[in-house]
Amino acid sequence: MEKLIQTKRVSILKEKMMAQPRFVSIEQALIIKKTYEENEEKPVIIKRALALKNALLHLDIAVEPEEKIVGNRTIGVRYGVVFPESGSSWIDREFEILPTRPQDKFNVHKGDIDSFRKTIRPYFKGKSLEDVIRTRYGQEIDEIAKVVKINQKDHAQGHICPSCQKWLQYGPEELKQQAIAKLENATGKQYDFYQSVILVMEGAQAFIMRYHDLLVEKAKQEIDAADKANMLEIAAICKNVSTKPPGSFHEAVQSIWFLFVILHMESNASSFSPGRMDSFLYPYYKKDIEGGKIDKQKALEIIECIWLKFNQIVYLRNSHSAKYFAGFPIGFNIAIGGQDENGNDFFNELSFLFLKAQEHLGLPQPNLSVRLHKGTNELLLKEAIKVVAKGSGMPQFFNDEAIISSMMNLGVTGKDARDYAIVGCVELTTQGNNLGWSDAAMFNLNKVLELTLNNGKCLVTGNNIGPDGGNLTDYNTFADLEDAFAKNINYFIEKMILACEQVEKAHIDILPSPFLSAVIDNCLEKGMDVTAGGAVYNFSGIQMIQIANLADSLAAIKLLVYEEKRILKEELLKALQCNFEGYEVIRTMLLKRAPKYGNDIAYVDELGAKWARFFSEKLSHYTNYRGGRYHTGMYTVSAHVPMGENVGASADGRYAATPLADGGMSPVYGRDIAGPTAVLKSVSLLDNYLTTNGGLLNMKFLPEFFKTENNIDKFAKFLRAFVDLEIPHIQFNVLRKEDLLAAQKDPEKYRNLTVRVAGYTAYFTELAGELQNEIIARTSYGDL
Repeated sequence: MEKLIQTKRVSILKEKMMAQPRFVSIEQALIIKKTYEENEEKPVIIKRALALKNALLHLDIAVEPEEKIVGNRTIGVRYGVVFPESGSSWIDREFEILPTRPQDKFNVHKGDIDSFRKTIRPYFKGKSLEDVIRTRYGQEIDEIAKVVKINQKDHAQGHICPSCQKWLQYGPEELKQQAIAKLENATGKQYDFYQSVILVMEGAQAFIMRYHDLLVEKAKQEIDAADKANMLEIAAICKNVSTKPPGSFHEAVQSIWFLFVILHMESNASSFSPGRMDSFLYPYYKKDIEGGKIDKQKALEIIECIWLKFNQIVYLRNSHSAKYFAGFPIGFNIAIGGQDENGNDFFNELSFLFLKAQEHLGLPQPNLSVRLHKGTNELLLKEAIKVVAKGSGMPQFFNDEAIISSMMNLGVTGKDARDYAIVGCVELTTQGNNLGWSDAAMFNLNKVLELTLNNGKCLVTGNNIGPDGGNLTDYNTFADLEDAFAKNINYFIEKMILACEQVEKAHIDILPSPFLSAVIDNCLEKGMDVTAGGAVYNFSGIQMIQIANLADSLAAIKLLVYEEKRILKEELLKALQCNFEGYEVIRTMLLKRAPKYGNDIAYVDELGAKWARFFSEKLSHYTNYRGGRYHTGMYTVSAHVPMGENVGASADGRYAATPLADGGMSPVYGRDIAGPTAVLKSVSLLDNYLTTNGGLLNMKFLPEFFKTENNIDKFAKFLRAFVDLEIPHIQFNVLRKEDLLAAQKDPEKYRNLTVRVAGYTAYFTELAGELQNEIIARTSYGDL
C-alpha cells in the first residue's frame, strides 16, 4: 500500500478534541421538558418526536474551520447528556459527585444542578423510564440483583445497527415522503407513528441545514483562504444531503455521521453501530476515485475526520452502571472484511483505509472489527495484525466460520447471516432489520453456585437471597450438587425473564423511537415502532457470567472433594464462609491441585461447556415481550469487576469480592499456563450457538513479539488456527506491564494510552483503580 499520512488538518482537530474538558449538559433536557409541558395531551410517540424535532431546531451547534465532517449533539465534545425521559432520579442523587466519582467523571456547572432541580426533576419525577420501572417492578429486580443485572432500566435501548444503506439510498426527505404516503390510509397508533416519523425527518433536515447556515456565516468571517474554502465546501455538502441522497463519497460519509448524531439525540443510548462501512460506502468511493474527484489520501483524511467524530460522543451512566461499562464504551462498531452475500471473500480499498485510520489515530472509537474466514485475503490479515501491534487494542477479530451458521440456526436468513455486523463490544447482529436487545441482562452463574453451596445465603452479606436447597455438606454425590445447581439456575432464570419483560414493556410505553424506526426495515411498512416489535428480528440477549471461574470451581469440587476426597465437604464450606482465613492450605490445594480452564484439559473445559449449554437450553424455551427469541452471549464489558464484588470466596481459590475472569470465554488471568494455543483449544469446546449474542476472548501479548516479519507470519497462522477451530471472537492487548504501572503513577503523561478492557478500548487512565489492576494482572504472552 502506498505511503499515506495523517494530515496536519487531522492532527489539529485531534489536539483540539483532546484538550476539551468533559462536562454534563442539560440543554436538551430543558428542551424535552418544555416540549412535554406544551403537549401534555398528545400520545407519547408524538411528544417524543416533537421533543427530538425541537432539539434539532434549537440546540446550540458549533463547527471548527478545519473540519471535514461536522455535527454533534452538544456544543462541546464528550459531553454527558442528561436525558430526563430515561432517567432523572439517579441524576438527582448523583449530580454533585459526578466530578469525583471513581469511574467516568464529568465536570458540572453549578447552575445546571440548580436548574435541573428547579425545572426538570419536578416535571419528570415518577414519569421517567427509571421511575416507571422502579414503581412497576423495582422490588423484584432488587431481589435478584446480586445474581442478575437487569440492563436498560434508565436509558433507551441502543445496541442496534440501523440501515445505513436505507439512509443513504433515500435520505430524510424521501423517508419523510414515504411516511406521508402511508399516512393517508393509517388510523390509530399507525397514524401517530407515521406522523411522528414525518416530524423527526423534518427536524433532521432542519438540523442539517443549520450546519449549512453556520458554516456559510463563519466562512464570511474567516481570514484563512483554505479554511474559508473548506467551510463553504462542507456547507454545500450539508445542503445537498438535507434534501436528497448523497452523490459523492464525502457526502455519504457526512450523511452517515448526521444519522448517528440524530440517533443519539433521540435515544441517548450506547452502541448504535455503522456495521459494514467498507461495503455500503464503497460504491461512492469507487465512483469518486474513478472520476478523479478524490484520491486515497483525500479519502483517508475524510475517514480520519469521521473517526475523530466517533470519539466526540460519550454516554453518561449512573455510578453503578459506570462500573459495569467503564471507560465510556459508546460502541460505534465498524466491521470490515468477511464474506459477501454469496460466501466469497470480501474486502476492498476502504478496508485498508479504515485500518490505516486506526493505525494513525489509535483512539478508542470506532470499535474496529475484522471478519475472518478460511478464504480471508492474506494481505488484509497481515495489515490488520500490524495495526494490532501498534497497541490500541484494535482491530478485534470475528470468525465467519463460527458465526454465520450459528446465526442461521437462530432463525436468521442465510443472506442476512452472511452480512452480519457487530454492535457495541462484541454483540452479533444483522444490519438494518434487528432490534436485538443484546444487552438485556447479565446472569452471574458463579453467584448461583455460591448460593447452591451455602443454603441460598449470600457469603458477602449473609442475607438469604435464593432458595434453600441445602449446602455442600448435604450433597452426597457431585451429581446431587449439580441437580441443586440446576434448580437454582432455573429459579433465577424465571425471575430474570419476568424482569426483562417489564423493562421491555416500559420502553414501549415511555420511549418509542420514530427516527430509529425509520431506518429499521419493516417498521415503516408495518406502521409499528421498533420498540413494539416492528423490526424483522426481535431477539433478546443474555450474558453468562463467568464460565472460566465456574469451570475451575466445579472441577476443584469434583476432583478434590468427591473423587480424590482430599478436602472434606465441611472444611471447604467453612473455608468459603471464612474467605479462606485460617484455611490457606485448602486455598492452595484449590489453586494448585485442580485443573484450570484454558489449558486444553478436557476434564475442566467440558464442565464449563456443559453448564453453558444447560443455561442456553433453558433460556431457549422463553420468548421476549416482542415475541422474539432469547439467546446467549459470553462477554462482560467491565462487569467482571463489580460482579466479582458480589461473589464471596469461590472454590477455584478466588478471594471474596475480587474480579472474575475478564472477557467471557477467557481463562482466569494467570491460570492459562499452557500458552495461547491451549487457550484456543479450550475455548473451542464452547459450542457456537452459545455465543450468538457475542463471545469474547481476551489475550495480551508483549509488543516485542511483533518486531519481526517472521513473528507476524506466526501470528497470522495463529489467527488461521482460530478460524479453523471455529471460535467466534478474539482480541489482543499489546502492552508492557511496566507502561501500565507508569501510567498509574503519572496519568497525565499517559493520557493517550489506550487498552482493551473487554470488547472495547478505553483510555487506561480513565479507568478506576480496581479495573486498572485487573488489566495489569492479565497473562502476557511473549511467544506462540
